[in-house]
Formats: sequence, C-alpha cells, structure tokens
Amino acid sequence: METVLVEKENIEDVVKVLQHGQVVAFPTETVFGLGVKFGSLEYLEKIYELKNRDHSKAVTLMVPRKEDIEQYAYVDEKTKKVINAFMPGMITLILKKKDLIDDSYTAGLKTIGIRIPDDPFVLQLLEKVGPMLVTSANISGTPALLNDQEVYETFQGRIPLIVKGKCVNNLASTVVQVDEEVKILRQGLISQEMIEEVLK
Repeated sequence: METVLVEKENIEDVVKVLQHGQVVAFPTETVFGLGVKFGSLEYLEKIYELKNRDHSKAVTLMVPRKEDIEQYAYVDEKTKKVINAFMPGMITLILKKKDLIDDSYTAGLKTIGIRIPDDPFVLQLLEKVGPMLVTSANISGTPALLNDQEVYETFQGRIPLIVKGKCVNNLASTVVQVDEEVKILRQGLISQEMIEEVLK
C-alpha cells in the first residue's frame, strides 16, 4: 500500500478515503490521531491491528457538535455542565452508552468515550464524514506521535493517507468520568480541579 501525505485543503480526498472504510492519520489539537468512519466493526478492527492495541481498550467516538452526544450516550445535568464548559476541547467524557451502540464498539463496556475536538480541520472532517472512531496515532505502549513525518515513519505502507501538520501539544486529552464524583482516568491539560470548579 502506498501512503500519501496531503494538505488540509485536500479535505475531499480525506473524506473519500474514510468513506471507503480506510484508516487515515491527521493532526488534532492534542496528539496525532488515527481514525475511521463510525458504523463498521470491520473498520474499527483495522485500528486495533495497526496499533497492536489490546481489544479490552475501547476507542473514542469523535462527534462535531454538543447536541450529537445525546444520540449515543446518556447525559445528566452534571455532565451537561462539563460539556458546556470544556467542549469542544481537550477532554474525553466517559458516559453510559445507549443501547443502539453495540458492545463490540466499546470493548464490551457499557460506557463510551466521546470527544469533540477543538480543531477546525477535524471538526470540518467530522461534519463531512459523520462521527469517527479515533485514537492516538502510535503503536500501543509507545509515545504519542506529534507530526506527519513521525506518523509516516511509523505507518508508511500500512495506511493510505496522512494529513500534513504537527500538533502543538504533546498531551492526549483528559479522560474523565463524572458520577457522584469526578474520576480522572487519564490526565491531560484539563485538571480535576478545573472540572470540579465548574460543578460547584
């Protein structure tokens, strides 16, 4: 497989590759991402294979708008406050998923991680393609990749397309579950204190 690097202006080329069920890599406001169009377990499996990722670890669902979240997960008043304060942004919320999402998409879990990226290109891509399953572009257990050259060196010949660019942050999003208390599952730039401040 030949791997091509394209500019963000060539978004239609990116859309076409995603519509055909292929994996693409692209920069976000956190780290470089690997993504597929949501809706096929076959597409998702390609990400697990590429990353050598453990199937017990779920992959995040990216959506373009706040109102999209309730299509896939249950949102209470507490969670709404967090969504309104930090989304779009560097946060992934772990929410109880709705039954329309097969457990196979969430590694057998009854929860789903959802994120709205704060990146104009990625938001535009999501508007055109629809929701995507996205994870960091790296081999599991290795550091996150931050620019197109690092991604090319790692995935050359294994994915069809990489969007050119580099990430300004070297931290993935904060992963948080809001229940009776705020549980940080992965620390990013958004801290527990910031979230608790919003919930006061």
